[in-house]
Amino acid sequence: MRKKAPQRLINHYPAWKYVVLIVTLVVMMLSAIPTWYGEDAAVEVSAKGVPVPDVVQLQHTLKQHDIAVKRIDQQSDNTLVVLADESQQTAARTVLAEAMGPNSDSQLTLAMTPAAPAWLQSMGFAPIKLGLDLRGGVQFLLDVDMNQVYQAQAELLQDELRQEFRQQGIRNTRIESVASDTLLVRLPNSEANGKVRQFIRQNYPQWQVTNESGHGVKLALKADEQTQLRNLTVQQNLQTMRSRIEELGITEALVQRQGENRIRIELPGVQDPAAAKSVIGATASLAFYPVRELGSGSTMTINDEHGNPVRVARKPILSGDHIVDARASFGEMGMAEVNINLDSAGGKIMSDFSRQNIGKPMATAFSEYSRDSEGNAVQESKIISVATIQSQLGNRFRITGAGSIQDAQQLALLLRAGSLTAPVTIVEERTIGPTLGAENIENGFAALALGMGLTLIFMALWYRRLGWVANVALIFNMVMLFGLLAMIPGAVLTLPGIAGLVLTVGMAVDTNVLIFERIRDKLREGRSLAQAIDRGFSSAFSTIFDANFTTMITAVVLYAIGNGPIQGFALTLGLGLLTSMFTGIFASRAIINLVWGRDARREVRI
Repeated sequence: MRKKAPQRLINHYPAWKYVVLIVTLVVMMLSAIPTWYGEDAAVEVSAKGVPVPDVVQLQHTLKQHDIAVKRIDQQSDNTLVVLADESQQTAARTVLAEAMGPNSDSQLTLAMTPAAPAWLQSMGFAPIKLGLDLRGGVQFLLDVDMNQVYQAQAELLQDELRQEFRQQGIRNTRIESVASDTLLVRLPNSEANGKVRQFIRQNYPQWQVTNESGHGVKLALKADEQTQLRNLTVQQNLQTMRSRIEELGITEALVQRQGENRIRIELPGVQDPAAAKSVIGATASLAFYPVRELGSGSTMTINDEHGNPVRVARKPILSGDHIVDARASFGEMGMAEVNINLDSAGGKIMSDFSRQNIGKPMATAFSEYSRDSEGNAVQESKIISVATIQSQLGNRFRITGAGSIQDAQQLALLLRAGSLTAPVTIVEERTIGPTLGAENIENGFAALALGMGLTLIFMALWYRRLGWVANVALIFNMVMLFGLLAMIPGAVLTLPGIAGLVLTVGMAVDTNVLIFERIRDKLREGRSLAQAIDRGFSSAFSTIFDANFTTMITAVVLYAIGNGPIQGFALTLGLGLLTSMFTGIFASRAIINLVWGRDARREVRI
């Protein structure tokens, strides 16, 4: 006799699946709770070799200026001053900076600290980070001018060609700059033409050589070299911008590339955009030049602060790229000065040069870029000091002539943060006040609550008992989504992200609607409720998976090519798809299996 095949046990989950479900929901709930508490504005006082005022003194100083303090947390290496009113954060930083002295700027950092209970924070849970449109702040769009970079490459090639002409004895030559990335070299004969082409081919293969009328040649930067220079320049400027923002004492800033040569900066919570703009939009650097006499090699003239010309070598001894630290202070005569520390390479260059040029003058030039009326970048340089080298210098020395102590502090801040490799221009500035950010949060979550409330009512009335299961799954879905947003590093909730949350409500219910309609179809076929549940979930799964998978492709593409608010929408959309499938299929069925998984009734209305 044939043995009867064992009957498949339907609507049954093993115990481990319920354990996974419960543990997941508990962890996601703990991760979501800190978001409901929100964050408090704070000022972090770091100990960088300078004594920090004690807690009583800090509280007394702030109280004198009517700044309410919620609490002060003091640790070994820093002190966190938590404020009761977020709008007083910038004022508190200014008051503390005045109380701690002129060198305290690098010690003070604007921060947001979680308001959740300490036991939650000790477990590593933190609130969701809010984007610029929800918290308020300022956004800058910067344009990196690559013409100056190409021109610097062209000037370097010009100097090398002139030196090569002298060594080869080639006379009657002329080099003209046709564009920032193009040079025209006039040559006397075909022999000189061949030598120039060979020199370029061996030493500067990134330049393309074409013959011009007569014996001249045209030199142009190759397209791939321009692309590489642009990528390197923008990447270095990104790093410099991040350093400058750190020096400003702003946390949770977003600095990223946009397009080919633009940089987008978002500073959530910044209440003084003018201060951020003055530093972010500035392009300042120092360079040290040997002072030359007329006729002593390749020279150029730079005016000092009084308009007097100073003749210096065209090539600097070293530039601001080697500066690793700069601090403003008062000198022995009460004048403002900037103390500079160089890296090891810069220190060696300065040491070798100063040893060989004791008794000779050295000029310090300050350069910055601005835009003329036609929008072109213009470099403005001035000599801020000319000093005679008295002894061999190392990697530490000081410069004077920076102006007032405020000017010296500003210069020191820019030098600490690094000089930009190309000038930048703020082409767009957008400011959102904290009041508008709070209004966006209120309106966004009001829309979410309204949409979710209407959905819950519809499901409860239309699908009755199974509708209540869908409602429980929907609530679990929102808890999991908030928990994931808080848990994923770098995830930021924006106003379009809230729109993604509202859309997730509809998608989550759509999963249950498909399943419940399949169950109704199976009941109409005369199956028992238990059989209808089993077949309904099985037949709906492929449809649900296909629909969510195609939408997930869209979310991934939006996140990959979008930026800012678009990424915020794509993130919540993608996470919502994952949580919707988890709660709509796994959590819903776990509940239904327990309640109706063994129900053999037929012709049941759901």
